Amino acid sequence: MKAIVTVIGKDSVGIIASVCSLLASYSINILDISQTVMQGYFTMMMAVDTAGSAATFQELADSLNALGQQSGLSIRIQREDIFDAMHRV
Repeated sequence: MKAIVTVIGKDSVGIIASVCSLLASYSINILDISQTVMQGYFTMMMAVDTAGSAATFQELADSLNALGQQSGLSIRIQREDIFDAMHRV
């Protein structure tokens, strides 16, 4: 299944590394990534493939949320089809 991971928060060293390490620990492949820093705030969107992961979607969401809380970031994962439906004009 494909999903979208979003990360938003104050910029700091290691954000990309920590999110990517967590995803790798679940055998999740990163398909595409876009990130920027605007006026000290970090934003990132990642398209990922969760097909290789044995974890449930809820386990992934909970782990990303916990990482976000530890890091002072908002980290969310959404199924690609739901993300697309929410952002259709």
